[in-house]
Amino acid sequence: MLAHWLLQMLRQFNLDSEAMSTCKKARAEATSVVSTDRLSSLPPEIKGDILSRLNAEEAVRTSTLSSTWRDAWTDMPVISLCDGNLTRTKFVTLVDMVLLLHKGTIEEFDISGSKNYHDEFGRWMIMLSRKSPKSVIIKLNSGPRYKIPSCLFSIGDLEYLHLENCIISLPRAFQGFKSLTDLTLKIFSSTDKDIQNLILFCPALTDLILDSFEGINRLNIKAPELDYLYVEGDFEDIKLDAPNLEVAFLSLDNKGKAYQSVPIAHHKESYVKQSLGSLSVIETLTISGFFLKYLSKGCIHTKLPAVFTHLKSVCLMICLWDQRQVLTACSLFQNAPNLKKLDIWSFPWSILGQDEDQVGIQALNLQLKMDHLVMASVNHFGGLDYEVDFVAKLLSWAPGLEELKIDWKGEKDCSMSLAKLLALPRASTRAKVIVTF
Repeated sequence: MLAHWLLQMLRQFNLDSEAMSTCKKARAEATSVVSTDRLSSLPPEIKGDILSRLNAEEAVRTSTLSSTWRDAWTDMPVISLCDGNLTRTKFVTLVDMVLLLHKGTIEEFDISGSKNYHDEFGRWMIMLSRKSPKSVIIKLNSGPRYKIPSCLFSIGDLEYLHLENCIISLPRAFQGFKSLTDLTLKIFSSTDKDIQNLILFCPALTDLILDSFEGINRLNIKAPELDYLYVEGDFEDIKLDAPNLEVAFLSLDNKGKAYQSVPIAHHKESYVKQSLGSLSVIETLTISGFFLKYLSKGCIHTKLPAVFTHLKSVCLMICLWDQRQVLTACSLFQNAPNLKKLDIWSFPWSILGQDEDQVGIQALNLQLKMDHLVMASVNHFGGLDYEVDFVAKLLSWAPGLEELKIDWKGEKDCSMSLAKLLALPRASTRAKVIVTF
């Protein structure tokens, strides 16, 4: 019965006439030079490695070249499957055949498609989990989210995991991925507890990407070996415990409730401390979306528990007329004594509305020293007084500044603002102010 079913599958996944003609020609040529055909005498593992550089469909086609290549594709350590121009039926047949007939070790498995495969997904994951791959990439982005079955969480040797358009629900028996170093989750839904435990039970995790998620209100990321973090989504709270983190991108979507709430000026809790307090070796920090608004909600400390001595580059999306955001940013600058590069993105007025604490930076009487700042930029500059005042402060704080770039996006006449900018005093005699339009 099995042989008959396989024959049906192979017949269904027939090659088109052009591909058949090409294969017959290649087979004829190979026969004529059989005595010198070094490729045919290669060990199976070498053939498998060669075929791994093709996608699975092309690799399977090589079985028609000669008898020595008939089963070579079944030893491929790397399998890449993409529905591309294949019909849904042909792609399902291809995936079934590859997962069922593959005899060797699968090191890397990559599947992507733009059609709906919900009926087959569970079967594919069961067959895949039996192969114990070290790397799994699943990008099936059509239709509702795929619920990741429990069998995938039983792959103990997994080192790299990339999932998209999925639902993460950990099984009770989940023991963790002890060898996993890279985890990417995009367009997914989960719960606070499941995502916390998934990260916690990956003790070797070094790279983490959480992008476009639902169902998670409070992110709690505890990862002692983490050195790269990317978080972009809709959440209310975040707590980081990642003492070896070097690069971080943190963005809060504008759907989040956190930025909409009224800042608690006398709140004893420091959101900066909670989010960034453990990042003692951070080198590059990007704060985007409404994340700075979130950080500015609670108590703003002039001195933070951790001094970011390794922090060299900062990129901030900020509302320069919101005094609490400005104070929060300055608190960060003050605790980054070796900051060399600063990129500011000024929030457009139309996005934030007019309910901010509107006090100009000049009225805050801030005195900072940014002795190591060399390069700075202010993007989406509208020529408003708040923005000009911030540039003035920046020029007065940075005695080593060499270049300040301003990307003009204002709608009003820029001549008056330009005159103000060029007339601003500078602590650095080498500082150049460059305005682009």
